[in-house]
Amino acid sequence: MPKRTLQGVVVSDKQNKTVVVRVDRQLTHPQMKKTIRRSKNYHAHDEKNEFSVGDLVWIEERKPISRLKRWEVIRGEKKVAAQ
Repeated sequence: MPKRTLQGVVVSDKQNKTVVVRVDRQLTHPQMKKTIRRSKNYHAHDEKNEFSVGDLVWIEERKPISRLKRWEVIRGEKKVAAQ
């Protein structure tokens, strides 16, 4: 069975070797037929502490590392600083 991969934005990097990633998804309401947005936060393992708040990252499912961490950052893009 292939591992799931999700794309999201880092919302917290305060913990050591851990980032909190917000994954957004869109779905159509079954009755109203209106597009609605849902989001969920995932704790992901970031071995080198290289990602910070606002970075776009891809996370992949893996075996549990701790009570909350079941995901690992596989790649990411740094947020471009506005000048």
